[in-house]
Amino acid sequence: MKIPLYKVYTDEEDVEAVAKIVRRGTYWAGGPEIEEFERVVSSYIGSKFAVSFNSGTSALHALMLAYKFKERDEIVVPSFTFIATANAPLFVGATPIFADIEEETYGLDQEAVKQKINKKTKAIMPIHYGGLPCKDMKALKEIAEDHQLSIIEDSAESIGARINNEKTGGFGDASMISFCGNKVITTGEGGIALTKAKKISDRLKLIRSHGRLESEPYFKTTKTLDYVQIGYNWRISAITAALGISQMKKVDEVIDSRRRIANCLNERLTRIKEISLPHVPEGFHHVYQMYTIRVRSAVRNKLREFLSEKGVATKVYFAPVHLTHFYRRLFGFKGGELPATEKVANEVITLPIYPNMQTEEVEYAADCVRDFFLA
Repeated sequence: MKIPLYKVYTDEEDVEAVAKIVRRGTYWAGGPEIEEFERVVSSYIGSKFAVSFNSGTSALHALMLAYKFKERDEIVVPSFTFIATANAPLFVGATPIFADIEEETYGLDQEAVKQKINKKTKAIMPIHYGGLPCKDMKALKEIAEDHQLSIIEDSAESIGARINNEKTGGFGDASMISFCGNKVITTGEGGIALTKAKKISDRLKLIRSHGRLESEPYFKTTKTLDYVQIGYNWRISAITAALGISQMKKVDEVIDSRRRIANCLNERLTRIKEISLPHVPEGFHHVYQMYTIRVRSAVRNKLREFLSEKGVATKVYFAPVHLTHFYRRLFGFKGGELPATEKVANEVITLPIYPNMQTEEVEYAADCVRDFFLA
């Protein structure tokens, strides 16, 4: 592809941060960089506690365990998301209950969520699609408070996004941020769980490291540490954490670049009546982890084929989770259960965007889209 869907933004500071740990020759696991990375992220979001994990999915799984969700519990989730959001409740035997989305920011729709709540409901798990906060976040929090439910944000794609001055990842009781390769900033793989509650933070630390009670760093102490519950090996390395610290130093710079490129794309595509551009409500700060437009479903795949022939990568984010083979088989979904989700999923197309995207690359990608509609 002449224009890939994304490129990782990196610099020599990142290389040196990793090299420093490698040259140190010790504490590649359990080094002080891990706690520093957690402090940097929690401070940036404005959350009290942060616990790092080897992936965003592991962080979500750990949150399900930390909240002690179990069989017969129900968690309200969107279907318009990456499948890990819906899978997380299943990891602990709970049931994901799909609610429909609103069509402005593609977040959970408050009225749809209300219809799904019953005595089995334990939590609501909204996502912030592509770097744009969920429009109904305030209302979802009120619903959760009225029904004594937890809000666990899947903020995988939205570090730095905000509504007015409040950042995503800090709205709910807990949240997850992903540092996978295509995210705003990245460590290749990695994730972090944020929480306002010390007891949840303490549980997360046990869960991620074999249930081990670490009164002292495991790789530095000669003492025999105790194991107090079942746990997993979901830690990140000091190398990963060092890269994360370095990446976080430029998070706002990266976001500014993404917003500038998105504005350029908007300017070049705005006059094409067949395209719906990303809509950002007043007071919302979009970080454009993805740049997603909508076109009629009848032409969507033809546009993708045309752009592929021109060397411009695209992807559909997301196909509805409830219509995947696994969820059809598990719950018997036939289609038509979530009309807004299914409509949006048939119309979205994500175009390339990355912080170091050159002006000529932006123009080429946008002009190829224009050529398709103006031919």
